[in-house]
Amino acid sequence: MRAYELKRGHGKNLEGGKFREIVAEAFGSATADGDKVVVSYGAIGKLVTWTDGKNLFVDMTMKPGVPDDVATETIARNNRFLEAATGMNAKERNKKLQAKAKEGKL
Repeated sequence: MRAYELKRGHGKNLEGGKFREIVAEAFGSATADGDKVVVSYGAIGKLVTWTDGKNLFVDMTMKPGVPDDVATETIARNNRFLEAATGMNAKERNKKLQAKAKEGKL
C-alpha cells in the first residue's frame, strides 16, 4: 500500500461521490466498497483506493505478463488518476516524497 499526500485544500474535492467519479473517469467503471473504491483495468488486477481527507491510500495488485501497449496505457491512466486525486502532478508528488525521506518520516 502507498500513501500520497493531498495538495492543501484538495480534500474537499474528493468528498461525497466525487472521489468515485475521479476513479471511474480514469479507469472506466469503479465500484464502491464502503469508503473504498475498487477497480480493475489493463495491467492492474485490483486497485483499492480511499482517502482520509489529507492522504490518498492506494493498494494495487498488478497482472504480470501483459503486452507492452496495455502496460503503457495502464501507467498513463494511473498517473492521470493520481494527479486528479491528489491535486499534484508526478514532479510535485516526487518532491513531497523526497522531502519526507530527508526528514526521516518514511
